[in-house]
Amino acid sequence: MAKLRISEIFTSVQGEGQWIGVPSVFVRVSGCNLRCVWCDTPYASWHPEGPVREVDDVVAEVQAQGVRHVVVTGGEPMLFEPTVELVAALQSKGHIITIETAGTVDLPLTPQLFSISPKLSHSAPEGEWHDRHEAARWRPEIIKAMMQRATVQFKFVVNPDHPSDDWAEIDAMLAQLPPVAPDSVFLMAEGRDAALLHDRERRLVPEAIRRGWRIAPRLQIDLFGDTKGT
Repeated sequence: MAKLRISEIFTSVQGEGQWIGVPSVFVRVSGCNLRCVWCDTPYASWHPEGPVREVDDVVAEVQAQGVRHVVVTGGEPMLFEPTVELVAALQSKGHIITIETAGTVDLPLTPQLFSISPKLSHSAPEGEWHDRHEAARWRPEIIKAMMQRATVQFKFVVNPDHPSDDWAEIDAMLAQLPPVAPDSVFLMAEGRDAALLHDRERRLVPEAIRRGWRIAPRLQIDLFGDTKGT
């Protein structure tokens, strides 16, 4: 029986991207191949936690929520082969699946939406994880494969205090991919505090207008603060 380490399962509304505000069940898979210095879910990456659960048990808990949209997130859910079985089982029961991923590893599955968050260079930590993170964080060939089989959106975490480097890096990344519709590109301000995020989001607006990109607020932080299970 396929099993996954699950950090948490909860029902809320999608806080980011094109389905913002949509009631969704979140299945957070624990474990990640990156170590972003500003990671907002260290309990699923830097210090993975949670019980190892059978996929059938996870599906049953999701089914009990009575919500159609399911977000499989992490950590990095695409690291783990049992994610294929999880997604297939949920889709067979009529669920609409979003996979939240950094786009660095792939599995043979096709969700309704790949929400891809390529990590920019400012995500790299210092110390022993730096080189491993840098080597893994950008895999355009994997993202191309995802783009061929599912709808995608891109979420880039930007630090508006040093934006020019970020714009250039995003441009360079997108240039290595098939054409991406501007309204599929979301800018997310770095931060975990609502007041800080609001200030930084305001400063992203001129560039979003100029490029036709979108601002992605973190609705979950506005509504609930920086707390688990939201």
